[in-house]
Amino acid sequence: MSPIAGGSSAPSAAVLCGLAGWVPSRVVTNEHLARRLDTDDTWIRTRTGIHRRHVVEPGQATSDLAVEAGRRALASSGTDTVDAVVVATATPDRSCPATAPAVAARLGLPGAAAFDIGAVCTGFVYGLACAAGLIAAGVAERVLLIGADTYSTIVDPLDRANAIIFGDGAGAVVLRAGHPDEPGAVGHFDLGSDGAHEDLIMVAAGGSRQRSRPGEPTHEDRHFAMRGKEVYRHAVTRMAESARATLSRAGRRIEDVDHFVPHQANLRILHSVADDLGLPRERCATHVESVGNTGAASIPLALADAAVRGTVRPGDRLLLTAFGGGLTWGSCLLTWPVLHRQERTTP
Repeated sequence: MSPIAGGSSAPSAAVLCGLAGWVPSRVVTNEHLARRLDTDDTWIRTRTGIHRRHVVEPGQATSDLAVEAGRRALASSGTDTVDAVVVATATPDRSCPATAPAVAARLGLPGAAAFDIGAVCTGFVYGLACAAGLIAAGVAERVLLIGADTYSTIVDPLDRANAIIFGDGAGAVVLRAGHPDEPGAVGHFDLGSDGAHEDLIMVAAGGSRQRSRPGEPTHEDRHFAMRGKEVYRHAVTRMAESARATLSRAGRRIEDVDHFVPHQANLRILHSVADDLGLPRERCATHVESVGNTGAASIPLALADAAVRGTVRPGDRLLLTAFGGGLTWGSCLLTWPVLHRQERTTP
C-alpha cells in the first residue's frame, strides 16, 4: 500500500475515485409482462413508476454482472489494482463460497482481500461503511465495492406482485484513501436493523433452517416473498429516520443536500421519502424507471446514471439512503468527485 497523499497522520477518509454500472442486454418491458400476468402497462407504471427492467440470460450469474461493473469502475478510476474487493448481494452465485473471491480472480486481482455483504437492498450502503473502515484502519489503500443482484433468479416469474418490480444489474465504485474535505469523500453514516421483522422480505428455502428440516421445500418457499404494504410503511419510515440521523451527525440540514439518492425500490417509495424529508422531488435521483429495483445495485446504478447524464457536479452534496430485508437500513453523505471515463450502463 502506498502512503496517503499529503502525508497526514490523521485517519484516512474513503474517497470515491471510480464509478460504473452495468445491466444485462435482455430487456423486459411492461408489455412483455402483461402477456403472462394479469396486468397492463398503465397498472404497473401507476403503482411502481417502472417502465422496463433488464434480466440475465439463462446461465448468467451475479458474478458476471459484478465483473463487468467492476472492470469499468477500475477503468474509471485509472487503476488496475485494489487491496480489497467487497460484493454486496442477496443473490450470490452459490450459498458457499462467497462470490467476491471469484470476482476478484476474474478481474486479475490475485491476493486481494475479498468478501460478500448480505444486507439485501441496503448492502451497498453497508459496503461503503465497510470500505471506509478498511481504509481508515490502514488495512486497505483502495477498495473495489460492487453491488450486484440478479433478482430474476429468485423471483417467481408468475408472481404478479414482485415480477413487475425487480430487475438485474450491478454497480461498482473504487474508493481510495484521502481526506474528508476533498471531493469524493464519503462522510457520516447511520446503519440499523430490526430482525424481528425478517419475515417481511424473505426467501424461505436454501438456508440451514430449511435444509435441517425433513421434506422438500415448496415452490413458494424457493422464491422471493415480500409483504408489500408493510414493507412500504417500514421503508418510508426507516429511510427518512436514517437520513435525518446522518444529517444530524454531520451537523447538516436538509437544505444542505443537493441531491438525494435513495435505494430505487419503486417511484412511490422514493417520492414518499423525499416528501417526508421536505426535499423537492426534483432533487431525488431516480433510475428505477428504466431498470426496476436492482437490489444492492440500485444506488450505484443511480449514481452512474447521474454521472453519465451530468446532473451532478464536483462538490455537490449527496445524501444516500437505503432499506432492505433483514430488516436493514442505512444512510451516508457523499461529496461528488471529479470522475473520468463515464460509460453508459447498458450494453
